[in-house]
Amino acid sequence: MKKFLVVLLAALMVFSFAACGGGGSEEAAADDSMKVAMVTDYGDITDQSFNQTTYEACKAFCEAGNFDFTYKKPASDADADRVSSIEEAIEEGYNVIVMPGYAFANAIYEVAPLYPDTKFVALDVSEGDLTAYGEREFDGANVYSAVYQEELAGYMAGYAAVKLGYTKLGFLGGMAVPAVQRYGHGFVQGADAAAEELGKSDVEVKYVYGGQFFGDADITAAMDTWYGAGTEVVFACGGGIYTSAAEAAAKVGGKVIGVDVDQAGIIDGAYGEGMTVTSAMKGLGATVNTLLGAISEGNWDNYAGKIENLGLVSETPAENYVQLPESTQWADGFQQADYETLVKELHNGDRTVSNDTEALPETKTVKVDDQGAIKG
Repeated sequence: MKKFLVVLLAALMVFSFAACGGGGSEEAAADDSMKVAMVTDYGDITDQSFNQTTYEACKAFCEAGNFDFTYKKPASDADADRVSSIEEAIEEGYNVIVMPGYAFANAIYEVAPLYPDTKFVALDVSEGDLTAYGEREFDGANVYSAVYQEELAGYMAGYAAVKLGYTKLGFLGGMAVPAVQRYGHGFVQGADAAAEELGKSDVEVKYVYGGQFFGDADITAAMDTWYGAGTEVVFACGGGIYTSAAEAAAKVGGKVIGVDVDQAGIIDGAYGEGMTVTSAMKGLGATVNTLLGAISEGNWDNYAGKIENLGLVSETPAENYVQLPESTQWADGFQQADYETLVKELHNGDRTVSNDTEALPETKTVKVDDQGAIKG
Protein backbone atom coordinates (compact mmCIF):
# COMPACT_ATOMS: atom_id res chain seq x y z
CA MET A 1 0.00 0.00 0.00
CA LYS A 2 2.81 2.39 0.88
CA LYS A 3 4.51 1.64 -2.44
CA PHE A 4 1.22 2.32 -4.29
CA LEU A 5 0.82 5.72 -2.61
CA VAL A 6 4.35 6.74 -3.56
CA VAL A 7 3.74 5.82 -7.20
CA LEU A 8 0.40 7.65 -7.19
CA LEU A 9 1.96 10.78 -5.69
CA ALA A 10 4.75 10.77 -8.30
CA ALA A 11 2.21 10.44 -11.11
CA LEU A 12 0.20 13.36 -9.76
CA MET A 13 3.35 15.52 -9.59
CA VAL A 14 4.24 14.70 -13.22
CA PHE A 15 0.69 15.54 -14.35
CA SER A 16 0.74 18.83 -12.45
CA PHE A 17 4.13 19.81 -13.93
CA ALA A 18 2.99 19.04 -17.47
CA ALA A 19 -0.29 20.92 -17.03
CA CYS A 20 1.64 23.99 -16.01
CA GLY A 21 3.79 23.87 -19.13
CA GLY A 22 6.83 22.26 -17.51
CA GLY A 23 9.34 20.31 -19.50
CA GLY A 24 8.82 22.35 -22.70
CA SER A 25 6.72 19.64 -24.33
CA GLU A 26 3.54 21.67 -24.59
CA GLU A 27 2.90 24.38 -27.20
CA ALA A 28 3.03 27.95 -25.93
CA ALA A 29 -0.32 29.46 -25.07
CA ALA A 30 -1.86 31.83 -27.61
CA ASP A 31 -1.84 35.49 -26.67
CA ASP A 32 -5.45 36.68 -26.90
CA SER A 33 -4.54 40.04 -25.33
CA MET A 34 -2.31 41.22 -28.20
CA LYS A 35 -3.04 44.80 -29.26
CA VAL A 36 -0.96 46.14 -32.12
CA ALA A 37 0.05 49.73 -32.88
CA MET A 38 2.12 50.67 -35.91
CA VAL A 39 4.02 53.97 -35.79
CA THR A 40 5.13 55.63 -39.01
CA ASP A 41 8.52 57.22 -39.57
CA TYR A 42 8.65 60.52 -41.46
CA GLY A 43 6.42 59.10 -44.18
CA ASP A 44 2.77 58.15 -43.90
CA ILE A 45 0.57 55.14 -44.62
CA THR A 46 -0.07 56.23 -48.21
CA ASP A 47 3.59 56.44 -49.27
CA GLN A 48 3.27 53.36 -51.52
CA SER A 49 6.44 52.12 -49.85
CA PHE A 50 7.79 51.25 -46.43
CA ASN A 51 5.08 52.71 -44.19
CA GLN A 52 2.13 51.69 -46.32
CA THR A 53 3.32 48.12 -46.73
CA THR A 54 3.91 47.75 -42.99
CA TYR A 55 0.58 49.36 -42.15
CA GLU A 56 -1.38 47.18 -44.54
CA ALA A 57 0.30 43.99 -43.30
CA CYS A 58 -0.41 44.87 -39.66
CA LYS A 59 -3.99 45.85 -40.39
CA ALA A 60 -4.74 42.72 -42.42
CA PHE A 61 -3.23 40.42 -39.79
CA CYS A 62 -5.17 42.02 -36.96
CA GLU A 63 -8.45 42.05 -38.86
CA ALA A 64 -8.06 38.37 -39.71
CA GLY A 65 -7.24 37.47 -36.11
CA ASN A 66 -9.68 39.92 -34.49
CA PHE A 67 -6.90 41.80 -32.69
CA ASP A 68 -7.11 45.51 -31.86
CA PHE A 69 -5.04 47.65 -34.21
CA THR A 70 -4.20 51.32 -34.62
CA TYR A 71 -1.49 53.45 -36.11
CA LYS A 72 0.21 56.63 -35.01
CA LYS A 73 1.90 59.28 -37.11
CA PRO A 74 4.45 61.41 -35.20
CA ALA A 75 3.90 65.15 -35.32
CA SER A 76 7.29 65.70 -36.95
CA ASP A 77 10.50 64.01 -37.99
CA ALA A 78 11.98 64.24 -34.51
CA ASP A 79 12.97 61.58 -32.00
CA ALA A 80 10.87 63.27 -29.31
CA ASP A 81 7.74 62.99 -31.43
CA ARG A 82 8.43 59.36 -32.26
CA VAL A 83 8.82 58.66 -28.54
CA SER A 84 5.60 60.53 -27.86
CA SER A 85 3.66 58.47 -30.41
CA ILE A 86 5.02 55.20 -29.03
CA GLU A 87 4.19 56.14 -25.46
CA GLU A 88 0.74 57.35 -26.47
CA ALA A 89 0.01 53.94 -27.98
CA ILE A 90 1.29 52.14 -24.87
CA GLU A 91 -0.82 54.35 -22.60
CA GLU A 92 -3.85 53.41 -24.71
CA GLY A 93 -3.17 49.75 -23.97
CA TYR A 94 -1.33 48.65 -27.09
CA ASN A 95 1.31 46.09 -26.12
CA VAL A 96 2.92 45.36 -29.51
CA ILE A 97 4.56 48.31 -31.27
CA VAL A 98 5.65 47.91 -34.91
CA MET A 99 8.10 50.51 -36.26
CA PRO A 100 9.44 50.66 -39.84
CA GLY A 101 12.73 52.39 -40.51
CA TYR A 102 16.14 53.14 -39.04
CA ALA A 103 14.87 56.51 -37.76
CA PHE A 104 13.30 54.69 -34.81
CA ALA A 105 16.66 53.67 -33.34
CA ASN A 106 16.92 56.44 -30.76
CA ALA A 107 13.27 56.16 -29.76
CA ILE A 108 13.65 52.41 -29.22
CA TYR A 109 16.83 52.98 -27.22
CA GLU A 110 14.97 55.40 -24.95
CA VAL A 111 11.59 53.72 -24.63
CA ALA A 112 12.09 49.94 -24.73
CA PRO A 113 13.76 49.61 -21.29
CA LEU A 114 10.96 51.65 -19.70
CA TYR A 115 8.24 49.26 -20.86
CA PRO A 116 9.55 45.71 -20.37
CA ASP A 117 6.08 44.20 -20.86
CA THR A 118 5.69 45.79 -24.29
CA LYS A 119 6.94 43.96 -27.37
CA PHE A 120 8.77 46.15 -29.90
CA VAL A 121 9.07 44.98 -33.52
CA ALA A 122 11.44 47.09 -35.61
CA LEU A 123 12.03 46.86 -39.35
CA ASP A 124 15.34 47.99 -40.80
CA VAL A 125 16.85 49.10 -37.49
CA SER A 126 20.35 47.67 -37.26
CA GLU A 127 22.48 46.83 -34.24
CA GLY A 128 24.72 49.75 -35.15
CA ASP A 129 21.73 52.08 -35.18
CA LEU A 130 20.59 50.88 -31.77
CA THR A 131 23.99 51.19 -30.13
CA ALA A 132 24.85 54.60 -31.55
CA TYR A 133 22.99 56.59 -28.91
CA GLY A 134 23.60 57.41 -25.28
CA GLU A 135 26.19 56.23 -22.84
CA ARG A 136 24.51 53.14 -21.44
CA GLU A 137 24.48 49.75 -23.11
CA PHE A 138 21.36 49.13 -25.19
CA ASP A 139 18.81 46.96 -23.40
CA GLY A 140 16.85 45.17 -26.10
CA ALA A 141 15.42 42.15 -24.29
CA ASN A 142 11.90 43.08 -25.46
CA VAL A 143 12.93 44.19 -28.98
CA TYR A 144 13.08 42.28 -32.24
CA SER A 145 14.55 43.95 -35.31
CA ALA A 146 14.76 42.71 -38.88
CA VAL A 147 17.30 44.17 -41.26
CA TYR A 148 17.50 43.17 -44.89
CA GLN A 149 20.18 42.38 -47.42
CA GLU A 150 19.19 45.21 -49.76
CA GLU A 151 22.39 44.74 -51.71
CA LEU A 152 20.97 41.47 -53.04
CA ALA A 153 17.69 43.04 -54.20
CA GLY A 154 19.63 45.93 -55.74
CA TYR A 155 21.97 43.49 -57.48
CA MET A 156 19.00 41.61 -58.98
CA ALA A 157 17.50 44.87 -60.29
CA GLY A 158 20.76 46.10 -61.83
CA TYR A 159 21.48 42.71 -63.35
CA ALA A 160 17.97 42.48 -64.81
CA ALA A 161 18.12 46.00 -66.28
CA VAL A 162 21.30 45.32 -68.24
CA LYS A 163 20.18 41.84 -69.33
CA LEU A 164 16.97 43.46 -70.61
CA GLY A 165 19.06 45.67 -72.87
CA TYR A 166 19.35 48.95 -70.98
CA THR A 167 22.78 50.55 -71.12
CA LYS A 168 22.16 54.05 -69.72
CA LEU A 169 21.15 53.56 -66.10
CA GLY A 170 20.66 55.87 -63.15
CA PHE A 171 20.45 55.45 -59.38
CA LEU A 172 18.49 58.10 -57.47
CA GLY A 173 18.76 57.41 -53.76
CA GLY A 174 16.84 59.21 -51.05
CA MET A 175 19.29 59.86 -48.23
CA ALA A 176 22.71 58.21 -47.98
CA VAL A 177 21.74 55.89 -45.13
CA PRO A 178 22.98 52.29 -45.01
CA ALA A 179 19.86 50.62 -46.42
CA VAL A 180 19.73 52.98 -49.41
CA GLN A 181 23.47 52.67 -49.94
CA ARG A 182 23.25 48.89 -49.95
CA TYR A 183 20.51 49.06 -52.60
CA GLY A 184 22.61 51.39 -54.74
CA HIS A 185 25.88 49.54 -54.36
CA GLY A 186 24.17 46.25 -55.13
CA PHE A 187 22.56 47.83 -58.21
CA VAL A 188 25.98 48.87 -59.54
CA GLN A 189 27.43 45.40 -58.89
CA GLY A 190 24.53 43.66 -60.63
CA ALA A 191 24.75 45.92 -63.65
CA ASP A 192 28.49 45.36 -63.85
CA ALA A 193 28.15 41.57 -63.65
CA ALA A 194 25.54 41.51 -66.42
CA ALA A 195 27.59 43.84 -68.63
CA GLU A 196 30.66 41.64 -68.20
CA GLU A 197 28.70 38.50 -69.08
CA LEU A 198 27.31 40.17 -72.19
CA GLY A 199 30.67 41.60 -73.20
CA LYS A 200 29.23 45.12 -73.19
CA SER A 201 31.53 48.10 -72.60
CA ASP A 202 28.94 50.83 -73.11
CA VAL A 203 26.96 50.47 -69.87
CA GLU A 204 26.88 53.60 -67.69
CA VAL A 205 25.34 54.37 -64.30
CA LYS A 206 24.71 57.92 -63.11
CA TYR A 207 24.61 57.88 -59.30
CA VAL A 208 23.17 60.51 -56.95
CA TYR A 209 21.35 60.99 -53.63
CA GLY A 210 18.45 63.40 -53.43
CA GLY A 211 19.11 64.24 -49.79
CA GLN A 212 15.50 63.53 -48.80
CA PHE A 213 12.83 60.86 -49.10
CA PHE A 214 10.42 62.73 -51.35
CA GLY A 215 10.51 64.26 -54.78
CA ASP A 216 10.41 67.98 -55.53
CA ALA A 217 11.07 70.45 -58.34
CA ASP A 218 14.85 70.45 -57.82
CA ILE A 219 15.14 66.67 -57.95
CA THR A 220 12.79 66.47 -60.92
CA ALA A 221 14.97 69.01 -62.73
CA ALA A 222 18.01 66.81 -62.13
CA MET A 223 16.13 63.81 -63.48
CA ASP A 224 15.02 65.86 -66.52
CA THR A 225 18.70 66.43 -67.23
CA TRP A 226 19.49 62.73 -66.92
CA TYR A 227 16.67 61.49 -69.13
CA GLY A 228 17.26 64.32 -71.61
CA ALA A 229 20.89 63.23 -71.94
CA GLY A 230 19.94 59.64 -72.73
CA THR A 231 19.36 57.88 -69.40
CA GLU A 232 16.91 55.06 -70.10
CA VAL A 233 15.98 53.76 -66.64
CA VAL A 234 16.41 55.11 -63.10
CA PHE A 235 16.33 53.05 -59.92
CA ALA A 236 14.42 55.44 -57.63
CA CYS A 237 15.25 54.30 -54.12
CA GLY A 238 13.82 56.10 -51.11
CA GLY A 239 10.19 56.57 -50.10
CA GLY A 240 8.36 59.05 -52.32
CA ILE A 241 11.42 60.20 -54.24
CA TYR A 242 10.24 58.04 -57.14
CA THR A 243 7.81 60.83 -58.07
CA SER A 244 10.62 62.99 -59.43
CA ALA A 245 12.06 60.16 -61.50
CA ALA A 246 8.64 59.19 -62.82
CA GLU A 247 7.68 62.78 -63.68
CA ALA A 248 10.85 63.19 -65.72
CA ALA A 249 10.57 59.75 -67.31
CA ALA A 250 7.00 60.42 -68.44
CA LYS A 251 8.15 63.36 -70.57
CA VAL A 252 10.47 61.25 -72.74
CA GLY A 253 9.11 57.72 -72.47
CA GLY A 254 11.74 56.71 -69.91
CA LYS A 255 11.64 53.84 -67.46
CA VAL A 256 11.80 53.52 -63.65
CA ILE A 257 12.74 50.76 -61.20
CA GLY A 258 10.79 50.73 -57.93
CA VAL A 259 11.95 49.86 -54.43
CA ASP A 260 10.92 48.06 -51.22
CA VAL A 261 7.59 46.86 -52.65
CA ASP A 262 6.19 46.20 -56.12
CA GLN A 263 5.63 49.80 -57.21
CA ALA A 264 4.41 49.00 -60.73
CA GLY A 265 0.80 49.65 -59.80
CA ILE A 266 1.28 53.13 -58.40
CA ILE A 267 3.99 54.28 -60.85
CA ASP A 268 2.34 52.94 -63.99
CA GLY A 269 -1.08 54.06 -62.83
CA ALA A 270 0.01 57.63 -62.21
CA TYR A 271 2.70 58.18 -64.83
CA GLY A 272 2.24 55.77 -67.71
CA GLU A 273 1.53 52.13 -68.41
CA GLY A 274 4.70 50.04 -68.71
CA MET A 275 7.00 52.59 -67.04
CA THR A 276 8.14 50.27 -64.23
CA VAL A 277 10.70 47.72 -65.40
CA THR A 278 10.88 45.94 -62.03
CA SER A 279 11.15 46.68 -58.30
CA ALA A 280 13.85 45.72 -55.81
CA MET A 281 11.72 44.33 -53.00
CA LYS A 282 12.20 43.28 -49.41
CA GLY A 283 9.80 41.20 -47.34
CA LEU A 284 8.28 43.73 -44.98
CA GLY A 285 4.87 42.10 -45.07
CA ALA A 286 6.34 38.64 -44.57
CA THR A 287 8.29 39.84 -41.54
CA VAL A 288 5.22 41.47 -40.00
CA ASN A 289 3.18 38.30 -40.49
CA THR A 290 5.91 36.11 -39.03
CA LEU A 291 6.37 38.23 -35.91
CA LEU A 292 2.72 38.95 -35.19
CA GLY A 293 1.96 35.30 -35.78
CA ALA A 294 4.66 34.27 -33.31
CA ILE A 295 3.42 36.71 -30.70
CA SER A 296 -0.22 35.68 -31.08
CA GLU A 297 0.80 32.02 -30.73
CA GLY A 298 2.84 32.67 -27.60
CA ASN A 299 6.22 32.23 -29.28
CA TRP A 300 7.67 35.71 -28.75
CA ASP A 301 10.57 34.24 -26.80
CA ASN A 302 11.92 32.80 -30.04
CA TYR A 303 12.43 36.34 -31.36
CA ALA A 304 12.81 38.65 -28.36
CA GLY A 305 16.23 40.30 -28.10
CA LYS A 306 17.27 39.36 -31.64
CA ILE A 307 18.43 41.42 -34.61
CA GLU A 308 18.19 39.27 -37.73
CA ASN A 309 19.64 39.91 -41.17
CA LEU A 310 17.10 38.60 -43.66
CA GLY A 311 17.86 37.81 -47.27
CA LEU A 312 17.86 34.64 -49.34
CA VAL A 313 16.58 31.70 -47.33
CA SER A 314 15.66 29.55 -50.31
CA GLU A 315 16.50 28.77 -53.93
CA THR A 316 12.85 29.53 -54.68
CA PRO A 317 12.52 33.29 -55.36
CA ALA A 318 9.08 33.80 -53.81
CA GLU A 319 10.18 32.33 -50.47
CA ASN A 320 12.89 34.93 -49.89
CA TYR A 321 12.95 38.22 -48.01
CA VAL A 322 14.54 40.02 -50.99
CA GLN A 323 13.23 39.51 -54.51
CA LEU A 324 11.95 40.92 -57.79
CA PRO A 325 8.18 40.98 -58.38
CA GLU A 326 6.13 38.96 -60.83
CA SER A 327 5.39 42.24 -62.63
CA THR A 328 9.01 42.41 -63.84
CA GLN A 329 9.07 43.04 -67.58
CA TRP A 330 10.54 39.69 -68.58
CA ALA A 331 11.91 39.55 -72.13
CA ASP A 332 14.30 37.47 -74.23
CA GLY A 333 17.36 38.84 -72.45
CA PHE A 334 16.02 38.10 -68.99
CA GLN A 335 13.18 35.65 -68.51
CA GLN A 336 11.72 34.28 -65.30
CA ALA A 337 13.83 31.15 -65.65
CA ASP A 338 16.95 33.34 -65.82
CA TYR A 339 15.85 35.09 -62.64
CA GLU A 340 15.37 31.75 -60.91
CA THR A 341 18.88 30.74 -61.92
CA LEU A 342 20.25 34.04 -60.61
CA VAL A 343 18.55 33.53 -57.24
CA LYS A 344 19.88 29.98 -57.02
CA GLU A 345 23.43 31.16 -57.70
CA LEU A 346 23.16 33.91 -55.10
CA HIS A 347 21.65 31.57 -52.54
CA ASN A 348 24.31 28.90 -53.08
CA GLY A 349 27.17 31.38 -52.96
CA ASP A 350 28.14 30.91 -56.60
CA ARG A 351 27.67 34.68 -56.87
CA THR A 352 28.63 37.05 -54.10
CA VAL A 353 27.59 40.63 -53.49
CA SER A 354 29.43 43.06 -51.24
CA ASN A 355 27.39 44.91 -48.61
CA ASP A 356 30.13 47.46 -47.98
CA THR A 357 28.76 51.00 -47.74
CA GLU A 358 32.03 52.87 -47.26
CA ALA A 359 32.56 53.58 -50.96
CA LEU A 360 30.99 52.79 -54.31
CA PRO A 361 32.05 49.33 -55.50
CA GLU A 362 34.78 48.99 -58.06
CA THR A 363 33.53 47.88 -61.46
CA LYS A 364 35.12 45.85 -64.23
CA THR A 365 33.04 47.13 -67.14
CA VAL A 366 30.40 49.66 -66.07
CA LYS A 367 31.31 53.35 -65.90
CA VAL A 368 29.88 55.02 -62.78
CA ASP A 369 29.31 58.77 -62.67
CA ASP A 370 29.11 59.62 -58.96
CA GLN A 371 27.29 62.95 -58.70
CA GLY A 372 27.16 63.12 -54.91
CA ALA A 373 23.94 64.65 -53.59
CA ILE A 374 21.39 67.04 -55.02
CA LYS A 375 20.65 68.47 -51.57
CA GLY A 376 22.35 68.39 -48.22
